[in-house]
Amino acid sequence: MTSRMHTPHTTCPSCHEEVFLDELVGGRCPLCGYSLDEDDGTCSEYEETLEHSDLGWMIVQFFVFKRFCSEGANPIHVMQVISRYEELLQIDPADAEKMQFALEVPMRRRERLLPKRCSKCGRMFLSGGKAVISGDISSPEYTREYICPDCYQ
Repeated sequence: MTSRMHTPHTTCPSCHEEVFLDELVGGRCPLCGYSLDEDDGTCSEYEETLEHSDLGWMIVQFFVFKRFCSEGANPIHVMQVISRYEELLQIDPADAEKMQFALEVPMRRRERLLPKRCSKCGRMFLSGGKAVISGDISSPEYTREYICPDCYQ
């Protein structure tokens, strides 16, 4: 609590709440969206744009990250998928909606015990191999496929 008291802060002129400068989202108040930038000398109201806002995009990233990490995907690979999606979104939003992903995840206990069919060669295998989740980034569903030890090495 003591370290937070010495952090630079200000009072938002719109909502009259204390706002810490390290909590600003794109130079705006995180509570009401009022611009606190001093570049033009005046504060301007938050204008809604067609692009995603910084706070909204951070929330989307968090839930996508949480969804894939709960499946056991490598966090670095998840962030690479998210950043690739963001780049495609800036270039062409139509292509971004159809972006495909594939992430390696660990097998669940039940999956390790049951026979699985390799999605590449079609052979059945019992042990080893890996599980891969893949799908479309805009769809909430994804497919879970298995790759035998011979195909992924």
